[in-house]
Amino acid sequence: QVQLVESGGGLVQPGGSLRLSCAASGRILSINTMGWYRQAPGKQRELVATITSGGSTNYADSVKGRFTISRDNAKNTVALQMNSLKPEDTAVYYCNAAVRTLPTRAEYNYWGQGTQVTVSS
Repeated sequence: QVQLVESGGGLVQPGGSLRLSCAASGRILSINTMGWYRQAPGKQRELVATITSGGSTNYADSVKGRFTISRDNAKNTVALQMNSLKPEDTAVYYCNAAVRTLPTRAEYNYWGQGTQVTVSS
């Protein structure tokens, strides 16, 4: 079993910043891509940013230049620094990880429980 636990959501004014964190724990052999997705009310879940184990990153066009994804491979954590937040960034943010598990070495996709980010004055 593998668990992803997110933290760092909350209420922030437009133009403000928040930092989301996600820690993976359990029977982990290795983690490939980690990422953040978000889902606003009435909308489909969408990709925000991903990062490979080698550090290659990918961002949604809507967050490029404002959000930065990073990870600590030794600690099995991923973070999302969100700056210049806009009301349209309001959503539940989900951590995602492609984990190679013990003892089978099979790779599975895991999701965190989600953390609410609200951008409002």
